[in-house]
Amino acid sequence: LIAVLFVAGFGSSMVFGSFVGGMADWGGRRRFVVIFSMIYAASCLTKHFRNFHVLMLGRLLGGIATSLLFSVFEAWLIRAHANAKVMDKLSSSFSTAGFGNSVIAILAGLVSNKAASHGKLRPWDASLDTKEGMFFVDGYLNPFDIALLALICCGICATFLWEENYGESGGKENAENSPKWYDGLKRAYKTTIRNRDILLCGLVSSLFEGSMYIFVFMWTPAMQNLAKKEEGLGEDESVELPYGLIFSTFMVCCMTGSSLFSIVAERMKGEALAVVVFAVSSVAMSLVIVSSNSNVTFIAMNIFEICVGMYFPVMGTMKGMIVPEDQRAAIYNLYRIPLNFIVVSSLLAHLTATQGFVAVTIMLVTATFLQLALARRRLNVSSLADMSHLQSLAMNTAKIKL
Repeated sequence: LIAVLFVAGFGSSMVFGSFVGGMADWGGRRRFVVIFSMIYAASCLTKHFRNFHVLMLGRLLGGIATSLLFSVFEAWLIRAHANAKVMDKLSSSFSTAGFGNSVIAILAGLVSNKAASHGKLRPWDASLDTKEGMFFVDGYLNPFDIALLALICCGICATFLWEENYGESGGKENAENSPKWYDGLKRAYKTTIRNRDILLCGLVSSLFEGSMYIFVFMWTPAMQNLAKKEEGLGEDESVELPYGLIFSTFMVCCMTGSSLFSIVAERMKGEALAVVVFAVSSVAMSLVIVSSNSNVTFIAMNIFEICVGMYFPVMGTMKGMIVPEDQRAAIYNLYRIPLNFIVVSSLLAHLTATQGFVAVTIMLVTATFLQLALARRRLNVSSLADMSHLQSLAMNTAKIKL
C-alpha cells in the first residue's frame, strides 16, 4: 500500500498538476503560490489519519502541490526580474536560491529528525488502543506539523510581501472571453511542439531531473550493497550506515555546486556550461556502475550532487530566456509530464540499484547530446571550430569514463 501511495503522488503531479499549474499564468502567480500553500498544508494534515482513502487524497493533493512548487515560484521570480528590469541578475538569483535551498534542506533534516524522536506515535484519544485510533499525533507526524506551519508562513508572506504578476495576457480576460481550465495546457503543448528550443529545453530538463529522482531512490540500496560486500555480509543481513551524515554531505555538495555556478557563469554561457554539467554527471554515474569500492562510489555520488547544485541555477536561467512569459507556468508543468512518467515507470519496474544507475547514465548521456544541439542553436555557433570545441569537450569527458 505504501508503494501505491508513493506512485499516486507522482501520477497526480503528472495528470492533475499539468493543467492546474498552467492556470497560474492567467490566474496570477502569487495567488497560486498561496493556493500551493493551502493544498500542501491540507496534504500534511491527511498524514494524521489512519485511513487509506484519506492518505490517498493527501498524496493526490501533494502531487498537485509539487507541480505548483516547481513552476509558479520560478515563474513569479522571472517575471518580477523582468518587471524590475534586472534580468541580468537572474542567474545570480537562481544561484543564491539554490544555495539557500541546500542550507534549508540540511536544517530541515536536523529539525525533522529531532521532532520525529520527540514523543511516540499515538492516537489523539489516549483512551484508545493504537489499532482503534483513527487520528494520530506525535512521533513521525511531528515533522509534517512543522511543515504545516512553514506552509502557513509561506502563504502569508506571499500574500503581503509579493506583488501579483501574470503571463503577458494574464489578468486581462473579460467575462465573455474567460479562459477554460485546460487552455493553458493546450496552448503550452502547441508552443512547445512548434518551437524546437523550448522542446529541447524540456527534454533535457525532464531527463536530468528524472535521473535525479532515480538517484534519490537508488543511492541507499547501492551503498548498502557495497557495504555488505566489503564486510562479507549476506543479502539478508542488515548494515548500519550514517545516512544522516551522507545526506548532509550531499547537501553540502549541492551548495558547492550553486556557489561554483555563480563563479563560472561570469566566464561561460549557460548553454555551454550545461553541456559540461551533464557530461560530468554521466561520468559520475558511470563510475557508480563500474566501481566495487564504496569510497569511489561515494565520491562519484558527491560529484553528481555538485552537478545537481549547478543544474538548478543554470537550467532556471536557460528556461527564463527560452520559455515565453505568457505561458511560463503552463510550459514548466508540461515539462513535468515526462519527468513524472520516468519516475513512475522506474518505481513500477522495481529496478535493482545497478539497473537504476544504468538507466540514470543513459538518460544523462542523452541529455548531454540534446544539450549540445540546444547550445548550437542558442549560441548561434556558425564556425565548425567553435562547435567542435563543445563536442570535443563532451567526448573527452566521456573518455574519462572508459
